[in-house]
Amino acid sequence: MTHPALIRRDQLSIALLLAADGLPILPLRRGKVPFANCPTCTDNACGGRPNMKTPGPCTCPHPCHGWAAATTDPWTLNSPQWAAAWREAAAVAYHPGGAGLTVVDLDHADAIAWARDTLPATQAVPTTRGEHWLYAGAMPSANGVRPGVDIKSTMSYARWVGPGTGRITVLPDVVRALTAAKPAVPAPVTVSVPAGGGECRHRTPVYLERGISMAEQRITDATGGVHNAVYATFLAVLSTHGRCGCLTEDHIARLFTAAQVKGESPRHCTDAWTNARTRLGL
Repeated sequence: MTHPALIRRDQLSIALLLAADGLPILPLRRGKVPFANCPTCTDNACGGRPNMKTPGPCTCPHPCHGWAAATTDPWTLNSPQWAAAWREAAAVAYHPGGAGLTVVDLDHADAIAWARDTLPATQAVPTTRGEHWLYAGAMPSANGVRPGVDIKSTMSYARWVGPGTGRITVLPDVVRALTAAKPAVPAPVTVSVPAGGGECRHRTPVYLERGISMAEQRITDATGGVHNAVYATFLAVLSTHGRCGCLTEDHIARLFTAAQVKGESPRHCTDAWTNARTRLGL
C-alpha cells in the first residue's frame, strides 16, 4: 500500500498493484459507491447475500454485491465482465476485512485529535477531510462509533486514497471496544402490539415475506432519487410492520442490503431508518 507510483496510474493499474499486495479490490462509481447488481443478480436473485459473513452461492463474473465482489484475482480484475466498470470507475476500493485489516475512518480534525490522544500510533493515510488509520486485524464494521469515526473492516469497503505513512500496528482492544455499544445494523423494532391484542398477523410467513420482498424490489427498481426511494420504502415498511414487533434483524438487514447495492452508504441507511421511525413516533 506504499507504492508512490500508484497516484500516477489509471484505476485498473492501481487495482492490479494493490491486489498483488493482497488487498481484495473492487471498483467504485461516481459518488464513491459500488456498482449495482447486474440483471442476473437483481434483488439478489442469484442467492448472493452481501450482508452476511459470506456472500452466498453467487458466482457472477461481474463486479456485483458491493464489498462481496472484492477480489485479489488479476484475471477477474482484467476480465471482459469487469471492463465496463473500470471504464466508468471513479475510484478504487478494497475490502479491509478480507485483507485482515481494520480501517478507523476519521472524518475531521476533531476525530483525528481524539485518535492521537486515544489510539496507538499506526499507519495513517490522508483523506479529503481527515485520515484513515490502518491496523492489522479484522473486526465487525460499524459507523458512527463516536463523532466523525467509522470502523471499516469485515463486510465493508474502504476507498483507496493513496499511500500512507508509518508502520501498521496490531489492532488494539481499544478499537475493538468502539463497536460494543454500536451495532452495525439497527436493533429490531420492539414496540407493543396495537390495541386489540391477538396474534400478530404479520408474523405469518407469506404476509411478512411478501412485504419485505416488495420493499426490496421497490428499492432495487428505483431509477432516480435513490435517497428518497429508500426513505419512502423504509417509511412504508415501518408504517405497516413497525408497531407489532414482527421485524427482525434479518428483515432490516435485507432492506439495508438492497439500499447499499443501489449505492446508499450504511450511514445513509441508518439515518433513513431513524428518520422514518421518528416520523411515525416509534
